[in-house]
Amino acid sequence: MTTGGEKVLRIHLSDGDLARVHLAREPDPIWETLLSLHHLTSPRRGLRVFAQWRQTALANLAGQRLTGSVRMLSALAPSSAGYWPDFLTPDASARGLGAALDELRATPRPRLRHELLRLTKTHPLPAWAQDLASGDQSRTEEVATAFQLVHRTIITPDWAGTARTTDADRALRTRIMRDRGVHGLLDSFRPLMVWQPPVLHVRYPEDRDLHLDGRGLRLIPSHFCWRTPIALADPSLPQVLAYPVAHPPVRAPASTPDRRPAALAALVGRTRARVLAALDTTATTGELARRLSISAPSASEHVAALREVDLAHSRRVGTQVIHTLTPLGAALLSGDLPPHRRTS
Repeated sequence: MTTGGEKVLRIHLSDGDLARVHLAREPDPIWETLLSLHHLTSPRRGLRVFAQWRQTALANLAGQRLTGSVRMLSALAPSSAGYWPDFLTPDASARGLGAALDELRATPRPRLRHELLRLTKTHPLPAWAQDLASGDQSRTEEVATAFQLVHRTIITPDWAGTARTTDADRALRTRIMRDRGVHGLLDSFRPLMVWQPPVLHVRYPEDRDLHLDGRGLRLIPSHFCWRTPIALADPSLPQVLAYPVAHPPVRAPASTPDRRPAALAALVGRTRARVLAALDTTATTGELARRLSISAPSASEHVAALREVDLAHSRRVGTQVIHTLTPLGAALLSGDLPPHRRTS
């Protein structure tokens, strides 16, 4: 796959492709594992939104003595690379980590050799990668095991948090697709991507055209993807586009007996609490007013208060403004706020 940059990837969608555009049902375990490693091994590691996760992830990796596994995956998918092999992100990842690793293990030898050779043109590989390129099953198994161990150590512990951020984006996109169809969905990604039918223009490190030829496109909202979407490099593969989702400015506040989240102050009053609960399903201002039997101005006022404390998010789509819960709002509503971590 190729990543980052300011040029344009032009994805051409026929009518058949538009009928096959769909959103991933849950966070993709393979993509999240690789992209999360980039936040541990690149200059972006200073991003505040991932600071708490990063501190815990590094401690867990050290505790489990997984430096070798991290080094292996980082060598194959360097954070500074504009390309890394597509076999690392198999299409079967849509069915979970186990299915993805089974497909990775079955990667044909010619493909391994071709994709690793392409990587060596910009990034030198360690000696053991020659065994991988030759189809050595023990090396392939080491890569699969590295994925399992790293995913279990740095992704699984905060899987609920990852799912909250991607679920919030998915709820918004699903609502837009329901109301405005696939054209509305693709148009909703501005300015990240620009939909000018029949071409989706994506900021990218290279100028190239991708014709889907009726295969459709799986859109993957990603917790750890940052700034620009990522596509596969091989145009003949089933096509996906991982894209970054919105994050709160900081991680959710702690909920402990001696410290209540500041966000609770915004929920004083029965009506505002009902508005928060009603946003468990995306809604326009008018729909909220009808659901709760309150006036539209009142619904708008309460949503604005929830937005101020990052419990709700509003986005204009065409002539409508659609309101959704933020990950923090969803966590507060479900009582699933993370425990407070004190540092010395």
